[in-house]
Amino acid sequence: MAEGILKDLFGDRYDAYSAGTSPTSVNPYAIKVMAELGIDISKNRAKSIEEFRGMDFDYVVTVCNDAKESCPFFLGKIHIHMGFEDPAFAKGTEEEILKTFRKVRDEIRKWIIKYFGDLSQNSGRENG
Repeated sequence: MAEGILKDLFGDRYDAYSAGTSPTSVNPYAIKVMAELGIDISKNRAKSIEEFRGMDFDYVVTVCNDAKESCPFFLGKIHIHMGFEDPAFAKGTEEEILKTFRKVRDEIRKWIIKYFGDLSQNSGRENG
């Protein structure tokens, strides 16, 4: 969700790449709640951080606590960690699960606007 939001809001300023420590597939609930914002991530695919090993990034952002602990080798000029609840572990009815996904989506969006909106006022296009 973070990649889709960053590309939607600041795609003219940042190149965003998303990967996980144990990727499976893009969660259908994530696809659904992102579509509510007009962001289509249905064609995205879950990628392993191994696909990006050796690439040079201006920013490396981790958004789940397990990712922060699992990828200390992944280097960037600036490492940013912002822990969010992993909505993939949500339990309950479909509406309860969607509520969790929406909550996390909105928290990520708010954080991206604040953090990367401030950064984007500084310079040109950056990799993150």
